[in-house]
Amino acid sequence: KEEGTGLGLSTVFGIVKQSNGHVWVDSEVGKGSTFLVYLPRTEEQAALKQPQRRGAAPAGGSETVLVVEDEEGVRELVRELLQEAGYTVLAAGRGDEAIEVGRSRGSEIDLLITDMIMPEMSGRRVADELRSGRPGMRVLYMSGYTGDAMVHRGLLDPNASFIVKPFASRDLMTMVREILDAGRA
Repeated sequence: KEEGTGLGLSTVFGIVKQSNGHVWVDSEVGKGSTFLVYLPRTEEQAALKQPQRRGAAPAGGSETVLVVEDEEGVRELVRELLQEAGYTVLAAGRGDEAIEVGRSRGSEIDLLITDMIMPEMSGRRVADELRSGRPGMRVLYMSGYTGDAMVHRGLLDPNASFIVKPFASRDLMTMVREILDAGRA
């Protein structure tokens, strides 16, 4: 993982492979490494997967959010963003750790934000385990893969809330508020 980026090599490799691209690596002891990323050329204009939101900053809140992410940089970034907006944030680096946090906190978790692909336990399994005692808990899935790829693999319900990594902090905060507000309707 490159220091300060929050993106691990596995995330970058996954995004490149999902795009039908290739990664070429040249590494020499004492001289360093070179990574070349090859992506297919397209004549189409790229479509934005997430709308660009303008205007006032998204509203914060006081709800409790559990963030589950195996990449520490991403987990800490999401935690900081949410805490600065007033949310109570619990964090876990693994699925089993998240379930333990959930057991210790009872029904006070309003929103689970979880990575889809993690070692040992998928984000969907974490959500299913935690929802068993919290039918009102909302879930926001995140992944370096697109939502379409997750649905195609059977890992994500087509109606689930989902955000593609990397994401803009404004987009994350807007989605969090929208998901929590929809739970009250």
